[in-house]
Amino acid sequence: MLTIDLARLLTELETYAWAFLRVTGFMLLAPTFGAALVPRRIKLTFALALTLILAPLSPRTDPIDPISATALLTAAQQLLIGVAIAFVVQVVFDALVLAGQVVATTMGLGFATLIDPNRGASTAVVGQFYLILGTLLFLSLDAHLALLGVLADSVRVLPPGPATLGPDAFLALARWGGKIFEAGTLIALPAVVGLVLVNLALGIVSRAAPQLNLFAVGFPISMLLGFAMLMLSLPALRGSLERLFLEALDTAGRLVGTH
Repeated sequence: MLTIDLARLLTELETYAWAFLRVTGFMLLAPTFGAALVPRRIKLTFALALTLILAPLSPRTDPIDPISATALLTAAQQLLIGVAIAFVVQVVFDALVLAGQVVATTMGLGFATLIDPNRGASTAVVGQFYLILGTLLFLSLDAHLALLGVLADSVRVLPPGPATLGPDAFLALARWGGKIFEAGTLIALPAVVGLVLVNLALGIVSRAAPQLNLFAVGFPISMLLGFAMLMLSLPALRGSLERLFLEALDTAGRLVGTH
């Protein structure tokens, strides 16, 4: 006769439910995985598959009453952990968008914008170019697999219960958020410095020859030299992005206590 241990079944379902909430928080902000271009059915299927894989990694804890304040706090905890892990890497992509905006404005392409479907806002074409390069490099370095590894480690190290992100983790997240401006400035710096020198030279020419139509001459020169600066800065961009991705993964690991 087939017997079902109802208590054990409920415990197993609870474990998978908490894991699914953490994966859901991760999918909200994770680059590539949580892109708006990815159909919702694929996101849901991937989230369920991740849940089936990661839930068994969670250590056994005391059951939590699903109809209680503790369950509500635990659910918020799981979502927050998943969002925090994804946010750390998403900052790198936001820095690329910022760098592209700065370069585009300096070279006179600030008006050339596209609607970014992932953000639902206008983004400079140069920012889209940087974003595509960053996504391709992110995938080629297998950083997406390393990010999933951090998520798996978080399930093992931070099971549902009293263990959660502490004040130090939130402080680290706030500091890492400032990386958008720091990294964006460093990525845009080579092209911006070159374009500033070009603008200084054009200013000197306009003073020496006031009759020259600076707008008609300077605009195409700034644009052409801007594209040249972009091409020359691409080799350095790869090294900068590799360091940023490694630093982001290390920060995510330290947030959940695996590094």
